[in-house]
Amino acid sequence: MTIWDAISLLGGVGLFLYGMQIMSSGLKKAAGDQLRTILERVTSNKIAAVLIGIVVTMLIQSSSATDMMVIGFVNSGLMNLSQAIGVIMGANIGTTVTAQITAFNLTALAPLMVFIGAIMHIFIKKPLVQHIGSIILGFGMLFVGIGLVKSSIVPLSGSAEFQGFLTTLSNPLVAVIFGVAFTALLQSSSSSVVIFQAFAVEGLLTYEQCVYLVIGAAIGSVAPNLLASLTTNRNGKRTALLNLYFNLFRAALLLLLITLFPVILTWIKALSPDDVARQVANTHTIFALTAVIAALPLTNVIVKLAERTIPLKDYEQRSADEQKLIYLVDDNKRVVPAVAMKQAMLEVTRMGHMARENLETALNYFFDPTKEDLYVRVEEREKTIDYLDHAISDKLVTLRSLQLSDNDVFRLSRLVRVVSNFERIGDHAENVIEFGERLKNAKASISEAGTAELRAMSGAVLETLDVAMQVFENEQFDLLPKAEALEQRVDDMQEQFIQNHIDRLMVTACNPLCGVVFTDMCTDLERCSDQAINVATALYNPAKHGRMK
Repeated sequence: MTIWDAISLLGGVGLFLYGMQIMSSGLKKAAGDQLRTILERVTSNKIAAVLIGIVVTMLIQSSSATDMMVIGFVNSGLMNLSQAIGVIMGANIGTTVTAQITAFNLTALAPLMVFIGAIMHIFIKKPLVQHIGSIILGFGMLFVGIGLVKSSIVPLSGSAEFQGFLTTLSNPLVAVIFGVAFTALLQSSSSSVVIFQAFAVEGLLTYEQCVYLVIGAAIGSVAPNLLASLTTNRNGKRTALLNLYFNLFRAALLLLLITLFPVILTWIKALSPDDVARQVANTHTIFALTAVIAALPLTNVIVKLAERTIPLKDYEQRSADEQKLIYLVDDNKRVVPAVAMKQAMLEVTRMGHMARENLETALNYFFDPTKEDLYVRVEEREKTIDYLDHAISDKLVTLRSLQLSDNDVFRLSRLVRVVSNFERIGDHAENVIEFGERLKNAKASISEAGTAELRAMSGAVLETLDVAMQVFENEQFDLLPKAEALEQRVDDMQEQFIQNHIDRLMVTACNPLCGVVFTDMCTDLERCSDQAINVATALYNPAKHGRMK
């Protein structure tokens, strides 16, 4: 093999990989945001999750891309681990379609596909046509790359060194390990299997060697997901582990089956005699299907194993326990209106206490940013508040179908508003920790006078929230004047403290960042008190309670 053959081989692999990327990108752009929408709607039904994983991966021709989206959804709380494992299994089946396609000998047509795809992508302005052009272009480049690989590896058959290397792959364990390493390097099981196909077609690899390489490729495909999960939370990391554990189970199962029942390989070969490319593709698909069917009953075990490998911290466990409805869990058809309204009140009140606690935690971090655990705790609790915002609002809307009295209709509409008020308080808490983080990173600090004013205003806001929650939860409307007086006090503080800050600027130099943070903090705190008074007055019905004095 000459140096030019080696260059041609590398160029063929590079062209193939780039063609795969272009084709996958075109498919994702042509599908738009529909793929993400499909994944977001995954249910707890295991079969449905697997089918969705198959469909999405077939459309984008990349199990890694599907897995990345799943990791992102789990990381953001849009999907749980039980849902994720089904999609991941489906992606392992969907990715086998690439090998089935490349088993067709379309090398002769590849240049034409490249030409047509390039014309559509470059010269036609309609986005959809351009995306379809990218798909055709990538498809053509893929086969051009395969053609280069095939032509450049022919001289390898006469290389004693290469033949010696291939002899080592006759050992199943060595072949599996090589499959893992090669796929981890390429970061694509589809790509590695297609390359194994090309070597088999040229007679450099036997079918049996490809079988073990394919098994190793499935494990190696997890590498990009494990790397991507390093920047995610614990559930994101667990999702990557789900993929790893599933593929380790898959490898162990398949190795056991083909060792005990070698006739399996004979049967697969008989499906497409004298076509080793199709035999490798069929092996890839059948192995994936077999592993998914065998693992489906064990999904809960795989999830538990991932959870035990990376256990949640106390605050994360609390967040996981809180991120669900506790009271509004009954079917509307089986609950009487009075009970439903009581459940709604309890659920909204529960959310309110979380929002109030999160604001206090955020303020503690702002005044002492060395407590890193407080920052993380606020972020985790904010996810729970956002979840409850959507979950409670959706449930409250469905309660409208009940036979409610006029008073209950009034209360229901007000509860929807209160949920929004609590969600906004949660947003302000997140703003507060960001202010603290900005000062910390800039190694800046607000003056003692300014800090004392912000502490005083923070205490007044929390007191306003406490009274507002008492009015709302117990309907103690006689406390409304106190709540309004506290809210007015916060308004006065904002006006006075900002003026004090301006006066200080007139006589002393001030860090511009500190000045911005001070005024922004005053604004956020004042808005929290506004949300509090909205909560306090939400259930006050003039028709029932009379006009406020």
